[in-house]
Amino acid sequence: MKKSLLVIALASATTFASAQDMNSKRGTPILPEPGDYSIGIDAVPFLEYFGNLMNGSNSAPSFDFKTSPFVISGLYVKDANTAYRGKLRLGFGSNTDNYATANDGTTDPNDQSFDEVKFGGKSIFIGGGLQKTRGKHRLHGIYGGEALIGLQSSKTEHSFANAITATNPNPSTGIPGQPNIDGSRTTEVKSGGEFSFTLRAFVGVEYFFAPKMSVSGEFGWGLGLTSQAEGEQTVEFFDGTSVKSQTTKTGKSSSFGIDTDNSGGAINLNFYF
Repeated sequence: MKKSLLVIALASATTFASAQDMNSKRGTPILPEPGDYSIGIDAVPFLEYFGNLMNGSNSAPSFDFKTSPFVISGLYVKDANTAYRGKLRLGFGSNTDNYATANDGTTDPNDQSFDEVKFGGKSIFIGGGLQKTRGKHRLHGIYGGEALIGLQSSKTEHSFANAITATNPNPSTGIPGQPNIDGSRTTEVKSGGEFSFTLRAFVGVEYFFAPKMSVSGEFGWGLGLTSQAEGEQTVEFFDGTSVKSQTTKTGKSSSFGIDTDNSGGAINLNFYF
């Protein structure tokens, strides 16, 4: 019995000593070194994936990145206790959907054309800040501050197979929600450009589970400002004598707040190189 307890004690001491060693068995440093860079990604999808593997769920686990906006985050390690933060998103995208619609003026149910909806948008986010570290072993406390600036806008265009005419003032369309309640149909929508600014302080922890690989979690507090300019909506309609096109301004908005963020805690995987 005493021999077994001695073996357990020795094993525990060895494990503890190994945990405090700041080099791997191959001599690779566990902690990042001055001059290193890191890339961080959202850890939640990976945690959900492996959790699904073990909970007996019949549904196949899948990665689902939910962080929004989808920002790439990174660090530059200045020294053992200081790092510069950077965040970036350059998002440009477009999408086209086609909707089958009957051709007016024909009795053949198979005589169809397609209405088209084109969407385009951009999302740009840039941020930077300072991160400080406390701790000497694998578990570190992190804290600091950062600022983020965002710009977003979008445009949607509708193209119709059946034209509005004096003999056909309400043509068929396959696009959901068309025509509008007043009988007009939307041809273009431009969102007003949205500007956002965030200034925040954060605090959290970072644990290095492998050489220069860590998982971190943090909470933040700060102020946020959002301002959206006026957008435009263009519609076309038949006024009884001719087809008219009319463009109206959509409302603008702004918001301001000071509050905690990451209410559920931001969890990231970090890779240093």
